[in-house]
This record gives sequence, structure tokens and C-alpha cells, in this order.
Amino acid sequence: MVRLVLSIVGGSVLLALVIIGFMAWTPTPPRLDEDAIRTASARYSARIIRDDYGVPHIYGETDSDVAFGLAWAHAEDDWETIEPTLLAARGVLARYDGQDAAPTDYIVQLLRIQETVAARYESDLAEDTRALLEGYADGMNAWGLENPDRVRPGVLPITGQDVVAGFVLRTPFMYGLDEDLGELFAEERQRTISIGETETAWHSIDGPNPELGSNAIAVAPSRSADGHTRLIVNSHQPFTGPVAWYEIRVHSEEGWDAAGGTFPGAPLVLHGHNRNLGWAHTVNNPDLADIYVLEINPDNDNQYRLDGEWVDFETGTAALRVHLFGPFSWVFNRELVWSAHGPVVRRPHGTYAIRWSGFDEVRGVEQWYRMNRAEDFEAWMDAMNMQAITSLNTIYADRDGHIAYLYNARMPVRAEGYDWRQYLPGDRSELIWSEYEPLANLPVVIDPPSGYVANANNTPFRATSPADDLNSADFPSRFGIEWEMTNRAQRLLPLLEADTSITDEELLEYKFDLDYAADSPVARLVAELVAMDLDDEPLLIEAQRVLGEWDFSTNVDNRSAALGVLIAIKCIQNRHDTHPWTCEPVEALRRSALDLMDHYGRLDPSWGDVNRHVRGAFDSPVDGGPDILRAIYCGCDELDEDGHFIGMAGDTYIMAVEWDETGAVYSRAIHQFGSATLDERSPHYADQAGEFVAMELREIPLEMDALMAVQESDITIP
Repeated sequence: MVRLVLSIVGGSVLLALVIIGFMAWTPTPPRLDEDAIRTASARYSARIIRDDYGVPHIYGETDSDVAFGLAWAHAEDDWETIEPTLLAARGVLARYDGQDAAPTDYIVQLLRIQETVAARYESDLAEDTRALLEGYADGMNAWGLENPDRVRPGVLPITGQDVVAGFVLRTPFMYGLDEDLGELFAEERQRTISIGETETAWHSIDGPNPELGSNAIAVAPSRSADGHTRLIVNSHQPFTGPVAWYEIRVHSEEGWDAAGGTFPGAPLVLHGHNRNLGWAHTVNNPDLADIYVLEINPDNDNQYRLDGEWVDFETGTAALRVHLFGPFSWVFNRELVWSAHGPVVRRPHGTYAIRWSGFDEVRGVEQWYRMNRAEDFEAWMDAMNMQAITSLNTIYADRDGHIAYLYNARMPVRAEGYDWRQYLPGDRSELIWSEYEPLANLPVVIDPPSGYVANANNTPFRATSPADDLNSADFPSRFGIEWEMTNRAQRLLPLLEADTSITDEELLEYKFDLDYAADSPVARLVAELVAMDLDDEPLLIEAQRVLGEWDFSTNVDNRSAALGVLIAIKCIQNRHDTHPWTCEPVEALRRSALDLMDHYGRLDPSWGDVNRHVRGAFDSPVDGGPDILRAIYCGCDELDEDGHFIGMAGDTYIMAVEWDETGAVYSRAIHQFGSATLDERSPHYADQAGEFVAMELREIPLEMDALMAVQESDITIP
């Protein structure tokens, strides 16, 4: 959302106000009631045992005790990430971080995040969910009181509503609401208007290169060599920041017993497993947001036409307090406007309203809580049928041998006859939807005869064996379901299909596969370049030779991968395998060749010399690359000043979970760095980086005796 910065705040106004900003003293936060925090903390007791990798295992009598301890442990490791996440959800981040955070505050107020949470917190969330949230908030407050030097003034006290607001803010951005909002602030209108009676088609979903994604696999006993059920959890996230994974293990006497990954500010496992079942998410991209073009009354710009009548906008003011320097800040007032459709944005090229799935939903955290606590497939499906998590593919497996793939989406019930991928006319109330399709109407595959399901951010119509796949024709095009394949899916699904007796070792080999598929966009691009007549440019002729020798692997010793990947990330929006190249291939070849010659004096340095995994003093070659099952993304299309690609996203927290024939669960995992997310002095800042590079997983000690054999510390709080 920082892309909207000066479009929202106004650059010239900001500059003028900075000049006189010394007149605006930041108000002193109200005095913190420390006694109230201590009184609240006394209600809880949590035991935090850290294993030899520093991973916190939290034990307590109640779920809220465990949430209290989880907040304390996570704050110890990552408070500097958690704090701005909470401030962003309050819509006050700019008063601490300055003008770059002002767009976030504006969007929070425009989307009415705080108002929605306040109105629905008591009515929509169950009592046990609120107890969990408040235990987590009390844990952060207690930790903050003990560590005042790390907490900025005015942040405490944190409330359960703050935690929910974080979910409400982040969840719709998982399916791209930020991109829809961002395009409204472009210099020109970005789409046409669908006026009805249109023949809708399957639409592609454009996105930036590289395509950041995830992998998830479930294998039933019928497909396993030993009759075990297996689950691979492999979300691709940034290596650091507010959506970077943090590993946890939680256990309460009330029955909450789970392990997996969570985000800063989240009080539970977002993906992972409990004793009986597990799940993995990948990002999907259904069409869950609609933009309406409003007709404005020429005699009154505070009215818009709806069903033949002029209707008044609802208006308000966003008071954006922006930190300037030292103790000084300034309040910028920006117009807030809403129509019957939702928030309104006025631009020179039109006035627009936006409506998005989840604008009225606060129960995402409750759905994840129910998934954490589910004991069997039926209970877990009851949680999924809440549809409070507005998007995300979900792969499932359990001790009874059930597996499933769900194209989870809180899909609006929309009128027929319109192309909902385009802008909609804003003068028709029939287009303002208020209901959602049940999950059963979306692509769902349960216990397919093939015995496996998988997703790598590809179309849901390729989720298992071709004989068991769903038919896209059975689903309305107005859903906007993606049809593209990623390279990861092109590699993964054939590997699973060819193996009718999958072992644990084989499944990990498939997850860590290093190749581009023979029919991938990368392979087609290389074939096109190699076939060109480039006789007049010796450098390009040599580059053709290097490319012609590429076997499309990204192992660290490969001598052609550097040139191939450099070209591919310039020309391909990964997963859009039917789109034309996004650059001129010969120019991409030339630029890439010159880049390599400038840094290495050759076109074929080993891939490991280029592709690096770096964390503090740890600096190692790493296999994999963009849209490889062993995914490594650098977020760039040229080498850095040292001639490297430094990984910044992709494979992060990886889990391999299995249930044996008796129903016993075993779990292994690896994190790209370690449990100490920001503390370079900690032994756990990079202690997992070596195993991560080696593509090795470590055992998670699920039983107390195994944990105590490797425990590093053991404390009880408060």
C-alpha cells in the first residue's frame, strides 16, 4: 500500500507543512495503567520451553494461558515486527513512522477496519475466541511492561480488538485487494466498464514477476509405500517482515495441541497440524473485489445516481497524524467518502466505489482457531464452511487417511450477464451483492481415487490425477477462477502421477525438485532464443551456446542456469504461460549476457556463485530459483553490485508431517533462518540456515520427554 503515498497525502502540501512542522508538537500519550496490566497478567500461567533451536513450545492449563505465553515468546523474538503490524491495524502507523506509512493509515480508515471490528467483536466472535484473543493481548502487554525500552510510547495497552483488526486488514490483501485499490490511484482508468449482456470468459490474472507462491501436497495411505498419510506444508513468503513465518508449538490441558507457523500478531497456528490432522495453504486468486464507476450529479458532487435517483454520499475525514522529526508531527485531513457499494475514491478519470469479500467479516481468526482444535475431518470441514478466511487454497490430510483439496474463497453471489473482471456500472443496486456462495459450490476434491492432491498456485482444475480432476465447465466464469499453471505445478503433478508408491524420501525429493518443466514458459523462451539467427553479434552467439547446453536445472553447479534465469525473470510473468513475453527476448539476452560478463568475465558462472542464501555472517550457495519447487526469489531482474541474487522470499518454513498406520503423528520442519528473527546476537539468528541450504529437515519434539532432552530454557510466566 505504500505505492499510494503521495497520491493520497499530497506531495506539495506535505512539503509545505514540513517547513512549519515545528509548530506541531506530538501529543503525550495517556498515562499507562500498569496496575491494570499486572492484574490482568495474574490470571494466566504459561510455561515456555525453548528447544535447542530456540523454538518456543508453550504449555498451559487453558488455551488462553497458552495464548498469553505465545505472545510473550513471540514478542521476545520479534517485537519490532509485531508492533508496527498492530499500529497499522489501528490506522496510526504514520504518527510513528512518518509519511511513508500515511497511505496505510488512510486505507485502514477508508475501509473502516476499526469500526467493523468494534461493531462485530462481541456479537460475531464466540466467547472462547475472545478469551484466546484477550489472553494473547494480555501477554503482549505483560511483556511490554517488562521491556519498556523496546516499546514505543502509546502502543500499550494492546487489546483483543487490535489483534482481530490485524486479521481484517491483512486477509483481503492475500487475494490482491491492494492491487485493486492501487489501480484506482493510477493516472488513467485501467479497465473498461461491463455494461451487461456480455459473454464472459475465463480471465487471466496479471501480476508482477516473479510470481511468489507456495506448494502443498497430501498423499493418502493408498498412494504411500508404507501406508502412511503424508502432508507437505510449504508456503512461500518473504524471509523477513510482517508476513514472515515464525515457528511455534502449543499445548493446553483443554485440548489445543498444535505445531506449525504463524505470523507476527497472530495468536495461533496458521498452517501446520495437530495430533489428528493438518493443513497447508497456498495463495489463490479468485475474483473477490469489484470496482464500480459512479455517475456524479453535475449539480452536486456529493451525490451519485442509483436506480434512477440521486443519492447522498456518506462522508467523513481521515485525520492522518504524520511524524515529521523529533517530537513533532502534523495532522493531515483527507476526505473519506462511502456509497452503498463501499468506500469511494475520487480521481480525475472518474469516481469509483469498491466492494470486496470480507468487508463485513471479523471471524477469520475464529476459523483458524476451530481448524487448530478440530479432531477429525468433519469438525475441520465445519470450520472451513465458516468461510471467514476469505481466500487461500487449502490442502488437508489426517490420521484416518483422508486427504482433500479446497479452493477456499468467500465468493460473492453475483448477477449474471456482466463481466465482473471489468469495472461495473455503479447506478444499479442489483449489482451490489450481499451474499456468498457456499463452499460446496467451489472446486473441492475429497479423497480422490488417485490418492494424492497438490497445489502450487495453479488452477484448481489440476489438483490430482487427470482422471479425478474437476471440470472447469462445471463452474461459472463469474467466479474468476484462475486457469493458469505454474512451472512448479507442471513439475509436481507429473512426478506424483508417475509414482504409485510414494516414500517419505521421494516426496521430499519432489518438493525440492530443481528443474523447469520441458513445456514451461522458461523452456519455450530458451528454445526461441536458441533458434534465432544472431550471426552478427559474437556475444549473443556465445550466449546461445550456453543456453543450448542448459538442462533447465537450478542446482548450484549448473553452468547455464545463471544466464537462463536472468533472461527468464526479465521476460516471463511466471504462471502466465500463454501470455506473450513481457520484454523483447533478444534485448533480455543482451542485457543478461553483459551483466554476467561485467561481474564474472564469463557467461557461465556456476549457479551457486550467483544464487546466495545470506543471513548475517552466513553466506552460502543455494539451489533453486524463481518458480522452482525449491523456490528462491530475489525480487530483482539484474545482479546486485556484487554479482549476486540474494534470496528474499520463497521457500521459508517447510514442514513434512506423517501419520503411521496406528495414527501416531511425526513431524519435521526447517526455517530459512531461525527463531530469532531480528537479533543478530542470538545463536538462533541463522542456526537453521545450513540445514535449509542442504534441504534437510529436523525433527520436531512433540512429546515432553523428547523436548526436555533438547530443551535450552524453561520458564513460567508471569
